[in-house]
Order: sequence, then C-alpha cells, then structure tokens
Amino acid sequence: MSLDGALSIATGGLANVNRQLALVSQNVANANTPGYSAQIATQYSMTADGMSLGVHSGKAIRNLDMVLQAEVFSQNATVGGLQTRQTALQAIDAVMGTPGQGSDIASLLGQLQDQFSTLLTNPDSPPQQSAVVSAAMTLAESINRLSDAYTTQRQAAQDNIVSEVASLNTTLSTIGSLSDKIVNLKSGGQSTADLENQRDAAIADLSQLLDIKVLAQPNGDVLLATTAGLALPTHGPSSRLSTADVNVQPGTFYPGGGIPGISIDGIDVTRQLRGGRIGANIALRDITLPTDQAELDEFAQNLASRFDDQGLTLFSDPTGAVPLGTPPPVQNGYVGFAGAIQVFSGVQTTPSQVRDGTHSVVGSPVGPGAFVPNPPGGPTGFTAMIERVLHFTLGSEAQAGVPQPTSHTSGLGQTGTLAAPYAAPPTLAGIAATMLAAQAQDSTTVSTQADTEQAVQTTLAGKLSAQSGVNMDTEMSHMILLQNAYTANARIIAAVQAIWAQLMQTVQ
Repeated sequence: MSLDGALSIATGGLANVNRQLALVSQNVANANTPGYSAQIATQYSMTADGMSLGVHSGKAIRNLDMVLQAEVFSQNATVGGLQTRQTALQAIDAVMGTPGQGSDIASLLGQLQDQFSTLLTNPDSPPQQSAVVSAAMTLAESINRLSDAYTTQRQAAQDNIVSEVASLNTTLSTIGSLSDKIVNLKSGGQSTADLENQRDAAIADLSQLLDIKVLAQPNGDVLLATTAGLALPTHGPSSRLSTADVNVQPGTFYPGGGIPGISIDGIDVTRQLRGGRIGANIALRDITLPTDQAELDEFAQNLASRFDDQGLTLFSDPTGAVPLGTPPPVQNGYVGFAGAIQVFSGVQTTPSQVRDGTHSVVGSPVGPGAFVPNPPGGPTGFTAMIERVLHFTLGSEAQAGVPQPTSHTSGLGQTGTLAAPYAAPPTLAGIAATMLAAQAQDSTTVSTQADTEQAVQTTLAGKLSAQSGVNMDTEMSHMILLQNAYTANARIIAAVQAIWAQLMQTVQ
C-alpha cells in the first residue's frame, strides 16, 4: 500500500470518527427528550480490485423497535380513553353521593318513607305533614342535581370533542408536513432520523386522541388509519375532520337528534373514530351518560306515577302533570323528566294533602285499588292515604296480590336504543339502590382499569426507551472506542508524515 493510500484511509477514518462522535453528542443531549430514538451511523468498507480504500460513512438511522412502538401507541389510546371516562364518572360520583351514606337518592327515599311512617302515628300533625313535604322536596332536588350532572358531563364531552377534533387536524397537518420533508430527503439519500423522531412524537400525541394504526411506506411517508379502517388525512389542506358546537340537553342525541357528527368532506365518520380521548368522549356523550340519564328518568317516572296511582300527586313536572310514556320508545314523553321533577305545587301549598290524598282512584284488577280522598273537614285521623303509600306506593304490589308494573330497563332513551345493565327490582327503594350501585360500579371499574392500563403503559414505554432510547452507558462506551480509533488514525497520519519528512531529507 502506498503512503498516499494509507494517508487517505486514515483521513477517512478520522472523518468517520468525527461523524460518529457528533451522533454520540446528539444522543446524549437528547437523553431526556420524550420519544427520542437513539441514532447510529451506518458505515461500510470500501475496496477496489481487492484493495482496501478505507471506510465510508453512511446516513444516520434510528435504533427503533417498530412493533414495540406500535404497542405503545395503542396503549396510549387505551389509557387516554379510560382517563377521560374516569374524569367524567368521578364528577358524577361527587354529585350522586356514596350509596347508604344519607345523601344519595336511595337514602333520601328511605327518609321520605320514614317521614310517612311517623305521620301514620300522628296524621293530624301539621309539622309532620310539612316534614313529609320537605323530605319529598329534598328527594326531588337530589334527582334534579344528578340529572343536571349528567347533562353537564355530556356537554363537557361534546365540547371536548370539538377541541380534540381541532387538535387532531393540527397534529395530522404536522405529520403530513414532516412526511413531505422526509420523502424529499430520503429520495436524495440523506438521513431523515431527526425528522422521523419529530414525526413519531406527533404520532404519539395523536395516539392519545384516537386508537390508530401506522403503516410505513417505502418512500418514507406513513399512512394513518383508525382501528375501524378509516384513513386519516395527513396531506393537503382541504380534507380535514369537522364538527360543530351544540347545546346538549337530555333529549338531544346523535345521530339525527340535534348533535352533529364528525365528518370528512361531508361524510359522517363518527362511528369510525374509536379509542383514545375522542372515542371515549363520543361514548360518554352518546351511550354512557344518556343511559345513566335514562335510568334516572325511569326511576323519577316510577316515583311520580306510583304515588299518583294511589291517589296522591306528590311529584310532578313544573306544569303539575305526571308524565306517562307513549311508546315506542318506552320513555317517549318523559326523557329528561328527572331534571324537571318537583313536589306538586298543590301539596306544597296544602301539606295536609299528604294525609288526605289529592284525587280519587278507580279500582282496577290489574292496578291499584279504589280510593276516595279525605274530604275537606274530614277526620283529622284519616290514615288511608298514608297506609296506601307505605304498603303499595313504596312496596312491591299495587294492591294486595297485584304486582307493581315492571320498571323498564331496555328500549330506553329518546331513540329506544339504550338499556340498563340490571334487572329492575319491584320496589322504588330497590330500583334506586340497584341503579346507583350499577353506576357506582361502572365508575369503580373504569378507575381500576385506568390504573392497571397506566401501569402497562409505563412498562411498555420503559421497554421502548430501554431498547430504542439513549443508554448513557452504551454511549460512553462507544465514545471511548471512538477516542481510541481517533488516536490510532491520528498516529497513522503522524507516521506517514514522519516517513515523508525522512524521505524529503534523504532526497535533499
């Protein structure tokens, strides 16, 4: 090998070492950058006619496990969705109260029953009559607050969807812009590692909004799709997801009930957006919270109608009416009734009606028995109405031997597509307790799942960081090897220089 060849090889070696030292420096500097994948320099030996010509430095590439990264993205969506549901349901819990602790609907119904029991022993007591009315008002107000909480959380879910769709569009645009740059650089044979890291960070943000699949393309671009197979637009300004603000009420619903969908180029794609925060908010708005509302509406309607059926209009809507269903669907006529239920104004004005009754009842072999109210000036010890309330309104039978009508648990909501996850007991107390227990259990289950899945997310992220992230020990070891290589190449150059100097002296 000639001295020129040795010098060229050593000089190329120094250049390669400098490039790799720069990558080590960059990796160390980004050791704590979220989502950063360590970069390594490619290199290969050059030869000609079997003779070595040194080393050639290729473009930097990332040390990345794509399969593990895909698992992290999927887990991001799972955790994002559960945390969104957890936040909404915990807000409901705060209003609903702890079952059996005195402030929940089941406990307040029990307190109303206690007041009627006390009134039975002293029916001519105006203070006790007023105490019954007060207990009924407390129960109605608690039902109102819980109904309002459902509506508030549905509105929050809708507002979140609007803002998250805007974030989704921004992130998709960022991904598309980075992909354009990557494609251009890759076509010129240049390194795209830095841009790919930036794009992966954007995709990680996107994965919290939706459960997505990432399909890498040979030219460096990526295709993004939801788990339902919907391709998400990343290029071009026109095709973007869109939705609209709306004021959510108990009777509004999607689709076709006043709540807009999410569309791309005018095509509704709402049902194809699953997982993540967007998917969770859609489920909260359209299924979870409307079902909870429907269960509460059903309880409120049962409460009002069972009192009314026995001859005491204790609960009504603001007009004084007790709403009845006119199926289909079964709740048509009282969707949202829980938000409007109140103590009947006549009873508020004349509390003695809780003893006397408000209207006559024509007996029925399949419903309540006949009843005639205590007339004005009638006996102050009249107890027939109170006994009907305690034995039948709050019991499992409409009259002796006739069961109460079954509370609906399917075909619920404005569209009749919702269903409660339980079988309704025959008594009002049983319905209230079962409903609250089911909703509390739903919240508990979501919180438990959120904690479990977050632990899995942390584990997967740790594995990805260990495999693809910056390992300081590895980088320091690599730097020592590069320092040794630099020294060796520098010595070769020094030796060649010394030989050339000696040759020049010999010639002179």
